[in-house]
Amino acid sequence: MLQTPPTFTPLMAPQQHDAPLTFLFHGGRLLVREHDLALPDAAALAQIGLDPARVQPVGLLGERYCQAGWLDQEAALEGYAWHGLRSLLFGAFDEQLMGVAGRAAQIAEWARTHRFCGACAHPMARVLHERSFRCAHCGHLAYPRISPAMMVLIRKGDAVLLAMHVASPTKRFTPLAGFLEAGESIEEAIHREVYEEVGLQVRNLQYFASQSWPFPHSLMIAFTADYAGGEIRVDPTEIAEARWFGPDDEWPERVPQVSVSSVLVDAHRPPGR
Repeated sequence: MLQTPPTFTPLMAPQQHDAPLTFLFHGGRLLVREHDLALPDAAALAQIGLDPARVQPVGLLGERYCQAGWLDQEAALEGYAWHGLRSLLFGAFDEQLMGVAGRAAQIAEWARTHRFCGACAHPMARVLHERSFRCAHCGHLAYPRISPAMMVLIRKGDAVLLAMHVASPTKRFTPLAGFLEAGESIEEAIHREVYEEVGLQVRNLQYFASQSWPFPHSLMIAFTADYAGGEIRVDPTEIAEARWFGPDDEWPERVPQVSVSSVLVDAHRPPGR
């Protein structure tokens, strides 16, 4: 499952290292070397002319310093190419680097979109003791954006409910999911989203796991729940199809356990399915 490696230590202030791991982004895509998907080295970064003001500290991966940067315009560099993070998830990209890349992408995008104060439009400055920018003019603080989203697998006897979301990039059957509203608890969001999306009531909510999901800045919080009533009635603006999958049904194909969604489904998949 995509997650931060256990050897990673976050850093709020920049450090000087001879050979940092630099995650460089443009338009949500990461710059990697074409033949081995390695991150750009110092020579490559020198050719690009990366502005130090557009580089943010990320942390230490073991003893390697990690930093994130961004470009406003796509740079053409011989032997390198820009790749979306989703495409790298299922490729040969190093698993530990992928875990840090997800964090780096969110930090780079936060820094790119908070160069100026959202309250008074004055320039923002990095705060060294925490992950924030501060406006020297009005004192406004800006932290990285994190969007919590609930996920729930509903159980009914020996069957579970899976749905195909209209906006899903993969068009696979998955557990229900949705973003929290302001002032809403995760449990309240589950009850609301389940009823809105498929017209069901649920009970016995049980926490399963959570995962940072950098597309673009989600925190997925997964639960299981038991069916409590209602008939499936999908919201066509959100759900293309929803149905129960039991031991005798043909289940969706098994996919790599990159997301908490696939881990949740596989934890309830009948033997042989």
